[in-house]
Amino acid sequence: MDFLIVCLSALWLGILTSVSPCPLATNIAAVSFLSKKIAHPFYVFLNGLSYTLGRMLAYAILGWLIIHSLLSVPEVAQFLQKYFVKALGPLLIITGFFLLEIITIKLPGISISHKHHNMLAESGVFGSFALGFIFALAFCPISAALFFGSLIPLALNSKVGTLLPFVYGAGTGLPVFIFAVAIAFGVTSLSHWFHKITKIEYYTRRITGVIFILVGLYYSGIYVLKLF
Repeated sequence: MDFLIVCLSALWLGILTSVSPCPLATNIAAVSFLSKKIAHPFYVFLNGLSYTLGRMLAYAILGWLIIHSLLSVPEVAQFLQKYFVKALGPLLIITGFFLLEIITIKLPGISISHKHHNMLAESGVFGSFALGFIFALAFCPISAALFFGSLIPLALNSKVGTLLPFVYGAGTGLPVFIFAVAIAFGVTSLSHWFHKITKIEYYTRRITGVIFILVGLYYSGIYVLKLF
């Protein structure tokens, strides 16, 4: 049951990341651009899948490196074991503030030129995979808060921690994959659905932000302030 809960939590964090305005716009633009270069629907589907797998691999590698680096140093592992539970509450509260946009910061992003974008788009499946991998590392403030402030602490506190970044990556790619399938089947009203998802994201992100703050306050009350 614990395994299922943490995996579903990681998947939800990934989905929430992917439908945030910045990542969603980037993902749909990339998949739409790739689909224009391919005539057969099956290859549009294949490129959408490759793009999603690229994102999954990027998050899996980054998460594994962070988790393995932290836990491989005995002093850090002991520090986390001793103080991590106390730090979890404040981390959740700060992440909730980011989701509610109470805290906003500007992060340096990863970008590629139009020329290189075209080269990747014309490289077929491999290009789609590489594009997904690169765009996964272009963190926006909300995606950075969800990945570093929520997923990594969740992974550090779980026995299957190294698996969770991969599950998170699957979550970030799920809506993108659905859009790729829609393009492959000739759905022309994508802009309509894009606006609907954007509206849904507005509310789901804020509900999740409030939940994070409440859970963070509860953890802080138990482990930091010793109120309960």
